[in-house]
Amino acid sequence: MIPKAVNHTYVLRPQGRLDLHGGALLQQQLMACGPDHTLWVIDLEGIDFIDTSGLGSLVSGLNLSREHQCRLVLCNLQAAVKLIFEITQLDRIFEIFDSYDSFLATINEPSSLALAAV
Repeated sequence: MIPKAVNHTYVLRPQGRLDLHGGALLQQQLMACGPDHTLWVIDLEGIDFIDTSGLGSLVSGLNLSREHQCRLVLCNLQAAVKLIFEITQLDRIFEIFDSYDSFLATINEPSSLALAAV
């Protein structure tokens, strides 16, 4: 898992399994991310397995991001991981994007307010 800071965005790309060990490592990385990064992106493309420990780490990270008044998004969920989010209904709590590029497209879109002001 290699954290990468881009401007005010903190990108995490965990690999392998988000289980007890992987979840703890992810949680450490999220705790290291401070409020100076207003956007936290967790790219789950490299995750092929997630259990309750991994889900707990993500929920803790979401709570932490909210405490810091930051936005946390998930992207690139593999089919098995996405199914777990749907079964647990966590897909209703997290912002989830099909890909990192589809997420970037949403932050690069001009807002309707900006268009109305032109």
